[in-house]
Amino acid sequence: MSCRAAAQRFGVSAASAIRWRAQERREGDIRPKLQGGDRHSQRIDAHAELILSALAAKSDITLSELREQLRARAVAIGRLWRFFKRRKITRKKSRRTPPSSAAAR
Repeated sequence: MSCRAAAQRFGVSAASAIRWRAQERREGDIRPKLQGGDRHSQRIDAHAELILSALAAKSDITLSELREQLRARAVAIGRLWRFFKRRKITRKKSRRTPPSSAAAR
């Protein structure tokens, strides 16, 4: 069956059927390629020991302080929050001042 006839039979455009046929000839396969996913986590996971040791040394370290420590060791990493999210480590803000007594009333 021609590409145009197959396209009409299956209700897709002729251009799509022609591209799929060319892909099959070129690559031998027309299955869709994988989509999405995390392709950058291995870069930050390579420095996991360094990040976790800095966190253990100072438990209330902020992400910007941690980023500065990594930068000082020539490690440029963005998206630290994803690193912590994958490990289910929460980074809560600590209160800088105690609550006022007027707020309790």
